[in-house]
Amino acid sequence: MVSEADKRHRALALINRGLCAQEEGDLAKAIEFYQASLDAYPTAEGHTYLGWALSYEGRLEEAIAHCRRAIEIDPSFGNPYNDIGVYLMQQQRFDEAIPWLEQAKAAPRYEPRHFPYINLGNIYITRGELRRAIDELKGALALMPDDEGIANAISELESKLN
Repeated sequence: MVSEADKRHRALALINRGLCAQEEGDLAKAIEFYQASLDAYPTAEGHTYLGWALSYEGRLEEAIAHCRRAIEIDPSFGNPYNDIGVYLMQQQRFDEAIPWLEQAKAAPRYEPRHFPYINLGNIYITRGELRRAIDELKGALALMPDDEGIANAISELESKLN
């Protein structure tokens, strides 16, 4: 009999194969690996990465559904919160995206932690709320102090306030 740990290990190995396939540009193969991972053992990571791959095909509602399943499995995993926020942003549903991105910022298990700050900053830039955008980008910069792109974006926004 296969243990739960062995099933999870196999599922995570399939996710890694999916990530490699996606990095190589083979989205169909990546989706197959992510689905096989979920068939082997449903994980928050499997649902999140399957959603991510589906989003590249424009299947945003399916992507959101997989992220919601990921959160049900592991509410501490921050990636699906951020991803839902991004998918809603892509649909111009900014008000709905904000709470998801805020939850991503607070999630205990999340890397790269600066992404939701950048995404929130982009929402506030789109809305013309430059001070709020600057605050979010400063939060990202605190997490990634060597990121010149973030620092430059803050400087550019600050110059627009003067």
